[in-house]
Amino acid sequence: MATEERAYRNAYATMLYMGTPRDYEFYVATRVMLRSLTGLGVEADLIVIASLDVPLRWVRVLEQEDGAKVLRVQNLNNPYQDQSNFDRRFKLTLNKLYAWSLVDYDRVVMLDADNLFLQKSDELFQCGQFCAVFINPCIFHTGLFVLQPSMEVFNDMKKELKRGRENPDGADQGFICGYYPDLLDRPMFHPPPNGTKLDGTFRLPLGYQMDATYYYLRLRWSVPCGPNSVITFPGAPWLKPWYWWSWPVLPLGISWHEQRRQTLGYVEEIPAVLIQFATYLGIIVMTRLARPNFSKLCYRRSENHISLIQAGLKVIAVWSIVASYIVPFFIIPHTLHPLPAWTLYLFGSFALCSIAINAFLLPMVPVLVPWFGIFGSLLVMAFPWYSDGVVRALAIFGYAFCAAPFVWIAIVKVMASLQVSLEREAFFPRLGESSPPPGFNKLY
Repeated sequence: MATEERAYRNAYATMLYMGTPRDYEFYVATRVMLRSLTGLGVEADLIVIASLDVPLRWVRVLEQEDGAKVLRVQNLNNPYQDQSNFDRRFKLTLNKLYAWSLVDYDRVVMLDADNLFLQKSDELFQCGQFCAVFINPCIFHTGLFVLQPSMEVFNDMKKELKRGRENPDGADQGFICGYYPDLLDRPMFHPPPNGTKLDGTFRLPLGYQMDATYYYLRLRWSVPCGPNSVITFPGAPWLKPWYWWSWPVLPLGISWHEQRRQTLGYVEEIPAVLIQFATYLGIIVMTRLARPNFSKLCYRRSENHISLIQAGLKVIAVWSIVASYIVPFFIIPHTLHPLPAWTLYLFGSFALCSIAINAFLLPMVPVLVPWFGIFGSLLVMAFPWYSDGVVRALAIFGYAFCAAPFVWIAIVKVMASLQVSLEREAFFPRLGESSPPPGFNKLY
């Protein structure tokens, strides 16, 4: 979806680099943010600062389909990676400094990929040489900031890197905060009504970087300073909004996926979803048809080994049930929409549970109690009419408290049924006794 070429004097920029376990997810997040900016009709270029090892296929997609201009750069060396508190996932975030080298533009709004734009925010280009939001009372956030490109500043920053300027976190956040230490004392940005650009440094209103955690307390936005324009998700990396499991654990995840549905879509995930669905359906059908013969195993064993065999089969049975709830979670495409993803997870865990149920002649309901518990927890978390986040948290805790006894009873029943099943003669027929009925499967 290439955009019409125009000579803009301002740009929205983001960065993309390789070397983390979540490269593809951030690539998708970048595409969704670019598409959303285009959809809002922003009057600015879209720039992606991409390291040289970003796949060319991704670069072509960003340029030809998403309308971005890709600037390929050499990764800046991070001199802080040997610090004791250094997080390896931030090793290449200093590439963000390349934003100051975009001297073809008057102003650049530098963005992290986890920004969710609610409305057009081009008035940010009226801000001064550097502007950022304080989502922490004393430290501004580098997930969104405005800058005036300058090769002088860019070269000075690189010199500071070589000198080893103090950086508490070893990432872009600590370095840029140290480079602009007096921003807290600067005035608040208010865009001039005549559209002129300001000089100097300014604090941006919180409405330009609404931390998602603020939402979860009241379950609505209540940010009085500045337009409520941009949501940011600076929390745990595995709960970023593009991960399907982030909703309904965190209610705002569905907002990001709704934006993706309207812009990028989910074409790339559909083949994997169809394959998994067909596989699970086949497992359910085959295990049901094979049930009469599934558990009739024949072993060459002596009496003193029967307890050892039973113990081994118990371990296999228990782990097969546990795996039924774990395996589907990890093989679902991580960036799938939460609604089909949770549906596929529940269907997959049911299908895999059916293997243990039919192989070990276990009662269905106790084995599926965790399945019903997970389904119920999703309904409790997704309930849309809580008055605030505290009530929601209490409801989730109450549900977990009430569900725990049922899970314990189900575990006891499964273990008891498993013991009964393993002690049946049908499970351990003695060699040399009467021939088994037709269809008996001998496994040696």
